[in-house]
Amino acid sequence: MNRRTLLQAGGALGAAALAGCSNLISTQPAGNPPVIDDRPAAVYYPTHVEGMDMVGMGESGDYRFGLMYSYPHRFWNVTGTETTRTGIGSGDDVHIMASVWDGETMQVLPDTGLSLTIRRDGDIVFEEVVYPMLSQRMGTHYGANAGLDGDGTYEVTVSVGGMSTRRTGAFEGRFGEPASATIEFDYSQGARDGLSRELTPDRAGERAAVDPMDMEMMPTGTAPARDSLPNVRGSATSGDAEFVVGTLDSPPAGIDGSGTYLYVSPRTPYNQMTLPAMTVEAATGGFDGELTRTLDSELGYHYGTVVDSPGDSVTVTPTVPPQTARHEGYETAFLAFESMEVSL
Repeated sequence: MNRRTLLQAGGALGAAALAGCSNLISTQPAGNPPVIDDRPAAVYYPTHVEGMDMVGMGESGDYRFGLMYSYPHRFWNVTGTETTRTGIGSGDDVHIMASVWDGETMQVLPDTGLSLTIRRDGDIVFEEVVYPMLSQRMGTHYGANAGLDGDGTYEVTVSVGGMSTRRTGAFEGRFGEPASATIEFDYSQGARDGLSRELTPDRAGERAAVDPMDMEMMPTGTAPARDSLPNVRGSATSGDAEFVVGTLDSPPAGIDGSGTYLYVSPRTPYNQMTLPAMTVEAATGGFDGELTRTLDSELGYHYGTVVDSPGDSVTVTPTVPPQTARHEGYETAFLAFESMEVSL
């Protein structure tokens, strides 16, 4: 394991607008709007948009980390095709979030497995493997509600266990080892209560999404633009997700075998956020089976396989939706899919 001491980002880097985690109830006196009764089975505009504070950054080996917090949220966990809402505990003070990415390509890294340990004066006040999450402003990240021990200085150790997802291209042989970094930050309830919060009654429930956040120092979990992907053959939509399908004449470095490489790149509508932790099957030519989750330096996070003879078309069938927690606006989408046929 290759560990290096973090490079401290130097205190709060300022607040940025961030979509509220799924139908959040915060500790603010005004409360939050209730869950919309007639939400579409699709991406929708959330009932409110909240701010966050990015409190520090760190690095360890090949990994880069960013640490943020916002008001405590309620959010939806996904198990199979079922969603379960997680509420706010009486001792929750913040919704703490971490992002992990590659410093060279600025590509966000899903599937790392991430835990947070929060200490004050050496004593542990929170220790948990936190949820992989999807939000409209950040895309893939990791988060949980956490209780703190009042105003003061905290040390947060961010730990990842290494990726089990196949890595190819410039990512071959990287991100397989565990790593950690410790980020120190000052917290006060007054600063948290000063974060922005905007109700959106005129747009809540509309089939749309809040714009992604724009922070130069930290990337969002955006899928590669369709125009930047090689040899795109077509795309189709199912479960309100877009599936971009393409082929390569030979597989990326790190994949044994020869033949045509078939890849499927799913993403959200509007913001084109990566959809990780799915099961996707494909049928074409002599291949009929499950595609492999893969992180590639050019194709991004996708699902792919080598095929001997791709044929004239491919049938793509998502069988398991993204197994990630959802912020508000994503919890009703990407759950039920139909097969799609794309010409090759």
